[in-house]
Amino acid sequence: MTQEFETTRGRIDGDQVHFGQVFPLSVICASRDAELSAACDWVGRQRDELVRLSSEHGAILFRGFPLQSDRDFDQFVDAFGLTNFPYEESLSNAVRINRTERVFTANEAPSDVRILLHHEMAQTPVYPSRLFFFCEQPAESGGETPLCRSDVLLDRLRDRSPEFARMCEERGLTYSNVMPATADAASGMGRSWKCTFRADNRPVAEERMRSLGYSWDWLDDGSLRATTPVLPAVKTLPSGRQAFFNQLIAAAGGWKDARNDPSKAITFGDGTPLDADDVAVAVEVADDLTFDLAWQQGDVALVDNLVTMHGRRPFTGTRKVLASLVAMDDDPA
Repeated sequence: MTQEFETTRGRIDGDQVHFGQVFPLSVICASRDAELSAACDWVGRQRDELVRLSSEHGAILFRGFPLQSDRDFDQFVDAFGLTNFPYEESLSNAVRINRTERVFTANEAPSDVRILLHHEMAQTPVYPSRLFFFCEQPAESGGETPLCRSDVLLDRLRDRSPEFARMCEERGLTYSNVMPATADAASGMGRSWKCTFRADNRPVAEERMRSLGYSWDWLDDGSLRATTPVLPAVKTLPSGRQAFFNQLIAAAGGWKDARNDPSKAITFGDGTPLDADDVAVAVEVADDLTFDLAWQQGDVALVDNLVTMHGRRPFTGTRKVLASLVAMDDDPA
């Protein structure tokens, strides 16, 4: 007999309302002594509605659900029946550690590193459509995940800096990143080129980059400077709205480590530099729109990667937030 599973929709401190929709939408487990199997059965039945709501609201927070471990999280994500987007097959520049086939640590960067707002892998030609995050253990202090709706950001950027918004949309963006030969866990973008391109040697890496439209330079220390093809800075959503879909804020302000200089990380698609004042306006608008998700143990967030940017606040203590990504072809028919 299937255990009855009940949920309610609530509000959390600091949430926002855009276009008459709360951001993020909160779904609260209302069943006492709920079992994971019942929660997963409920997800399976509600899958189409939950996927739709994640796009409509930008993100859903599941709170009070019976999840304790990475294996529980794996089962919860699997219940959605969406296509897995494995870390090892991605072009993510973050160092991560797999826990299961579909679950990995969100980022191994040190706790004092602030990860700025971005759309997951928008600096690459291949990116996931949705992100799941799971709080296995909240930080002692800090460690919130900032969330920002990029469709709202673009509307406000067009009001504040219309010429800059137009240039982003018309010219697109190009990103350059220096990758080490071996992983650098001290950096928020320290994944090695060997891991990124699944290559044991330079010729294999070059073939992979060539197939993706990248250009590159090999540096004397064995690291690789890879430059993307021109990528869009604005995307039209299925709803017809447009979103500021890129890694401009993160690249221009946060791509800094022993190898990388943010001032050289990003240009318009025609090679011209971005004006620092325009970038500062985009950052200011995004900061005004940011909601900080303060994690509780067992929380799961489902984020539409086309609609909503995310990041990470610095923290103290041990913080264990895990991630699972799903592919672009995952939408229910």
